[in-house]
Amino acid sequence: MFLSQLKEEDLVETFSRSSGPGGQNVNKVETRVQLTHQPSGITVTVQDSRSREKNRTIARERLLQRINEKRETARKEKRHEREKQLRRSRPRPKGVKERILKAKKNRSAIKSMRQKPDF
Repeated sequence: MFLSQLKEEDLVETFSRSSGPGGQNVNKVETRVQLTHQPSGITVTVQDSRSREKNRTIARERLLQRINEKRETARKEKRHEREKQLRRSRPRPKGVKERILKAKKNRSAIKSMRQKPDF
């Protein structure tokens, strides 16, 4: 389930002055775009272009990409936890169980020899 569109009411968009190359346009015009997706709390800042509109478009694309990555990561983590729980609850193979019991019996025999002799 991936988003193909962002709801405009979920976005908070702020503009500020960029830094770096761009000359007078960068110094006078607020072209940096900071876009926040309120439901997820993800924030993206873009100042790649001298144009505010290009930066707005790039910010939306990057935000959508980050949201999809976050959902994919959560899905993979949930699957990993489910598989981990299955591995924990799975019974031991017969050969492994026999080796464990054999080791326990050997250990028990060693400990029983430590007892003081009866006279």
